[in-house]
Amino acid sequence: MITFDIIEDAFLFANAGQPEESVAVVNRRTGETFFESKGLDSDELPGLPEDVDENPDYVFIPHKHDLDLGKPLVFQFVRRHCPEEWDRIEGMFSSRGAYRRFKAFLEDKGMLQAWYDFENARTREALLEWCAENGIEIEDKPA
Repeated sequence: MITFDIIEDAFLFANAGQPEESVAVVNRRTGETFFESKGLDSDELPGLPEDVDENPDYVFIPHKHDLDLGKPLVFQFVRRHCPEEWDRIEGMFSSRGAYRRFKAFLEDKGMLQAWYDFENARTREALLEWCAENGIEIEDKPA
């Protein structure tokens, strides 16, 4: 069994940049993790196992967009916490810098912590679902 912290740390690494910029792989039997990033020297990370694509024990950690934790999550939050602001927030996401503007909006409304709590809870749920779908047993499932 694998601890949730291992999966969460690997997820954070894999999401440190754009999709496929950084990747993390977990061995679903041992919990051993491997990391690779286009932004880091190979000396800084051990890299991925040579048989990562052939060995069924290895699973690539998803990017948040693969789990609908990007823009769709924002609109789940808006629907639940401030539906009257739907049009305004939808407009924010029609151009670059949307997350910065969204977070500034939430800070002005005193809702930033509510967003972080919502985002963290939904990320945990999505990761646990992903683990179950990929045959990864978690020994310390978060509440």
